Amino acid sequence: MVTASIDPIKLREGILGFTVVRNRYIPHEPTHKEARFLMLVDVQEVLYGGAAGGGKSEALLMAALQYVDEPDYHAILFRRTFADLALPGAIMERSKEWLNGKDCTWHEMTKEWRFPSGATLTFAYMDNENHKYRYQSTEFQFIGFDELTQFTQSQYTYLFSRLRRPTGSNIPLRMRSASNPGGRGHDWVKQRFVVEGKSKGRIFIPARLADNPFLDRAAYVQSLSQLDAVTKAQLLRGDWSARQQGGKFKREWFKAPLDRVPVNLVDKVRYWDMAATAPAPGKDPDWTAGALVGIDEDGIYYIMHMVRIQGTPLDIEHLIKQVAALDGVNTPIYIEQEPGSSGVITIDHYIRKVLQGYICYGDRPTGSKEERANPVSSTAQAGNFRLIAGTWITDYLDEAESFPNGSHDDQIDAVSGAFAKLQVPEAGIELIS
Repeated sequence: MVTASIDPIKLREGILGFTVVRNRYIPHEPTHKEARFLMLVDVQEVLYGGAAGGGKSEALLMAALQYVDEPDYHAILFRRTFADLALPGAIMERSKEWLNGKDCTWHEMTKEWRFPSGATLTFAYMDNENHKYRYQSTEFQFIGFDELTQFTQSQYTYLFSRLRRPTGSNIPLRMRSASNPGGRGHDWVKQRFVVEGKSKGRIFIPARLADNPFLDRAAYVQSLSQLDAVTKAQLLRGDWSARQQGGKFKREWFKAPLDRVPVNLVDKVRYWDMAATAPAPGKDPDWTAGALVGIDEDGIYYIMHMVRIQGTPLDIEHLIKQVAALDGVNTPIYIEQEPGSSGVITIDHYIRKVLQGYICYGDRPTGSKEERANPVSSTAQAGNFRLIAGTWITDYLDEAESFPNGSHDDQIDAVSGAFAKLQVPEAGIELIS
């Protein structure tokens, strides 16, 4: 049971009637936003953050310390690398400022605080995918990620397997994170908390610079003003829609999506960009992406459908076969062929076994991905590319706007391949050897 040794404090800033857990290890009252974060003890997943300077690391440390008077309580806080963890002013160093001189003990070897109750607070890092397996025999009631967008989604979700408590304990099980927009994990964090959010039982608490009264805001705003426009929007306003643009595509070139395929379509192809990198520890894997693109009698191109997957070779086979059945036997299928004998074998396998009965070709493109995308870019800029409505559109346009500077280019490559094939249809060659 949670003991009565934890003294509640009243919240300020007009939210009277609410209380939040605060004990003697938390040195000052939480701000309004920090208090909201701390009160959500019955919600398993919460992300705190947005703009820089919103008190993210402090909120995370407060949350980790809430139940250290309980003997069955164990908390862990992650940064991506040890260097991040050990930075002056970072979360581990801040814990020493808060806890030195109190009745808890710091153990340097294990990077762990031990409390009189027997509770622990550990600091750790995961700078590669395999590091998550260090914790496979441990259990925690609190797991926190500082700067969540620096982690992979699989690192984050694996740690749920370590979130558990002894029978009879009422300590809440909490997965807590703090982060700014941007970084390698921007897309999955945005999807999980900002897009899906409450519909999946997850809470996102946006914090701004103005929410932190302990920071010299004017000086910090002046510092952030030196950044590029996208980074400034991410850090100053906490804007999750701000993205690094690559300059090849603009969202507005594609106009509003159409509800249906035009009746004057004269040709169409499905082109698959096969993932060059399978899911593996330490990798941010490419996607296998398949674009269905058509052209009408007026020379207007339509991206009619897009599907993508990160999975095993068998998962990919099943998807490609399923999509082929939906497209119909009269839709030519092109599969990008990797160099060397392995590429030949893969295409042969698809033609003879996976897609038997369909019109299927291997394709070995030339030039860089950027060079292959240039004709698509100029055609789109001229207003001659349209989209058919579907749930895939946002992901495609996000990737297009960041190309070639984004983390993925698989959908762009699939559209480029389809566009090229609609220019020069295959002359009956089914396998490139």
